[in-house]
Amino acid sequence: MALSYRGVGAATNLDALKTYVSFSPKKTFTCKRSKIVAGSQGINAIASASAVVATEPLTKEDLIAYFASGCKPKEMWRIGTEHEKFGFEVKTLRPMKYEQITSLLNGIAERFGWDKVMENGRTIGLKQGMQNISLEPGGQLELSGAPLETLHQTCDELNSHLYQVKTVADELGVGFLGIGGEPKSSLEDMATVPKRRYDFIKNHLERFGSSGLDVMLKTCTVQVNLDYGSETDMIRKFRASLALQPIATALFANSPFSNGKPNGFLSMRSHLWINSDKNRTGMIPFVFDDSFGFERYVDYALDLPMCFLHRNKSYLDCKGMTFRDFLSGLYYEKPTINDWENHIGTIWPEVRLKRYLEMRGADGGPLRMLCALPAFWVGLLYDEDSLQAVLDMIADWTPQEREMLRTQVPVTGLKTMFRGGPLKHVAEDVIKLATDGLERRGYKETGFLNAIDEVVRTGVTPAEKLLELYNGDWGQSVDPLFQTLKY
Repeated sequence: MALSYRGVGAATNLDALKTYVSFSPKKTFTCKRSKIVAGSQGINAIASASAVVATEPLTKEDLIAYFASGCKPKEMWRIGTEHEKFGFEVKTLRPMKYEQITSLLNGIAERFGWDKVMENGRTIGLKQGMQNISLEPGGQLELSGAPLETLHQTCDELNSHLYQVKTVADELGVGFLGIGGEPKSSLEDMATVPKRRYDFIKNHLERFGSSGLDVMLKTCTVQVNLDYGSETDMIRKFRASLALQPIATALFANSPFSNGKPNGFLSMRSHLWINSDKNRTGMIPFVFDDSFGFERYVDYALDLPMCFLHRNKSYLDCKGMTFRDFLSGLYYEKPTINDWENHIGTIWPEVRLKRYLEMRGADGGPLRMLCALPAFWVGLLYDEDSLQAVLDMIADWTPQEREMLRTQVPVTGLKTMFRGGPLKHVAEDVIKLATDGLERRGYKETGFLNAIDEVVRTGVTPAEKLLELYNGDWGQSVDPLFQTLKY
């Protein structure tokens, strides 16, 4: 269905947000108090501002206020971990079919008391409290965790989820794999999840070559979502995490196989993103400009084409319309904050701004790595001394150097040469800062870094360990990987 237009204005009142967002003459924003709790983590914690009765046209200032509404005092900062995993048939090692995936979801719902999320009569996800289980386009199973206070709680949540999944999966003869890229099967073998929004995203990414489909159907990630206290705090955390995202890519590199053999990369998942829509992915260099802030990110998102518009349980083709076009009032449909949330969710840079910051550079992996990823970023970004030390470290990194790391690290990992030495040496300094930051938090959380301490100490990424096994004990077969990395 295509979107029609007619000179009409826009639609949602954000007074509820404006009550605690202070606009200064310099257009910086500070958090006074929160009536609508802008969740730390994912869709599960976002209150629906679009539920507010539409009385005024939506404006650019409302979109800026949306991001400013994420500001929280430090005592309210939380940790939200999301991860994806591939399902496979234990006997054949083939990807799970969609029918098997729905059986798994129904089994988890019935056994462990989750509520089903339905679309067109099909189970497409589960919800329990502030946790969500959803399906990625290729049938990857994703847990979006609750906003939690400590890394102990986060890792307990992951353990509990994997136990529930394994309990039902074992009965169905299926398993789940902790890896960043599907190692054996072709695109044609992957399940296709019947979510209409994915059809529109697929159509968009297909314009940029086959890598878009590979990203959608054959990759898995782990990410952590973290809060900010003010616009200035957001800027500092965004710059620090964006510059260091290639370090995370190296530490967690875990997608060296495609179609049953080595693919030439340590993180094929990360590399595939490089070849997709460059306007809405990558290192977004304007984050390091003096002008950067909430408004600059809004301007960036406003000028990107919308992938779809959701109305009355249907998805509309936006035909290249940008959100700025939509906001201008030229179109029949009126924009809402829910439209804005959908739109910014179809932007995929290495760090993404919502009402929190998403760290998006790591491959999926085994449980110890799923727990290590939030530990890494919490230690760096939630401790003021470590955050400032990172900002000092990266202060003179050039845009060309940041882009070089982004493109080269998926190939050479910690062996990537940077300023006369291997990136391993930078990673050693960064891990020390993360450890010190966790120590100062006082929750006895440094043990969660042990898995990546080993990676940095040896300079050998998870992908390189897998390649060594492939060329040694596994006899150049990826089949043993399914047992080695099965949750």
